[in-house]
Amino acid sequence: MQYYHLKNGVKVPKLGFGTWLIKGKSCIQALSAALEIGYRHIDTAQIYENESEIGEALSTSNIARKDIFLVTKVWRDSLRSKALIKSTEESLKKLKTDYVDLLLIHWPNLLAPLKETLSAMRYLQDNRMVRLLGVSNFPVELMKMAQQEVEIVCNQVEYHPFLDQSVLLRSIRGNDMFLTAYSPLARGRVFKNPVIQKMAKKYNKTAGQVVLRWLLDQDNVVAIPKASKPKHVKSNFDVFDFKISSTDRLVLASLRSTKGRLVDPNWAMEWD
Repeated sequence: MQYYHLKNGVKVPKLGFGTWLIKGKSCIQALSAALEIGYRHIDTAQIYENESEIGEALSTSNIARKDIFLVTKVWRDSLRSKALIKSTEESLKKLKTDYVDLLLIHWPNLLAPLKETLSAMRYLQDNRMVRLLGVSNFPVELMKMAQQEVEIVCNQVEYHPFLDQSVLLRSIRGNDMFLTAYSPLARGRVFKNPVIQKMAKKYNKTAGQVVLRWLLDQDNVVAIPKASKPKHVKSNFDVFDFKISSTDRLVLASLRSTKGRLVDPNWAMEWD
């Protein structure tokens, strides 16, 4: 496993397990398989409606809680102080834990004062219900505003070979933060791209494994691919036994575009 090392000494596993759209027994089975394979970074969110299943899988595993890096997110309609605290307390109950390692604002919502939201998050951190604070889907300027209020360690955003996130990455690296890449396989698009397919044959790997290797080798980048079938859970983890050449890394980087975004709801702010 590779790790991103925070300046406070916390180690973040660079490969995580995403759980969006995985619910019920499928979620419990997939997460149990992921833990057995070696995943130790688990990502969920209040809006995913699977925190209870994740809590069950974690509590029945033989992995110590201290060895898990657990992330959840507060939905955009719960960003006022009282609502955020209540929502997070409910998450902790469902997750069967007394703290999460990282709490994120899922999406910005300008109807809730950012300063108030971050103050409530800091309260949770001061009371040891949250270890680290972060944001998700924040453009650079809003991320900088958040950094002026509290210590933000992460911005979780869409990132894959087809989407240019160089502006955000420069800011993240300059502020000792890490970027968590969601939809790292571009919702399956990487498996259909001829350039990536050819590269996968060269390394005797799948297109998904090549792209994950490319992401994990980038400074300050963490990736959380989602998978529900055990074979895909395992395939996504089998990326630590090969390296991509510098030339091929440049080829993958050349696929990026500012128009490659797949996740762009009507409540999103203007992207960088």
